[in-house]
Amino acid sequence: MKKTLVVGASLNPDRYSFKAITALRKAGHPVVAFGLKEGLVAAVNIQKEWQFSSDIDTVTMYVNPQRQVELYDKIIALHPKRVIFNPGTENVDFEKLLATKGIETEIACTLVLLSIDQY
Repeated sequence: MKKTLVVGASLNPDRYSFKAITALRKAGHPVVAFGLKEGLVAAVNIQKEWQFSSDIDTVTMYVNPQRQVELYDKIIALHPKRVIFNPGTENVDFEKLLATKGIETEIACTLVLLSIDQY
């Protein structure tokens, strides 16, 4: 199981980040979440403050590239094995930066990866 940080987590059930949290939990992955509003999704607390440990395997992005800039150092400091850029979050500059730190990147949809057992 891959401990996953969902960045851009939402309390709105129509948002893909909400669906991803739910699907990750259903698949048995431990999940932590960072978003603009605190709340609970599938028994996962969404945190507004960045307080995550470095035992994260995967970071899955649900924020646009402009909002990612302020998170670069925080995500790198976690030393995740990989960062998934979901549709609409692709960021060539951040991908290059992550590669220099030895962090794998993937342009994919977390929900699709889970549905085809490729997560």
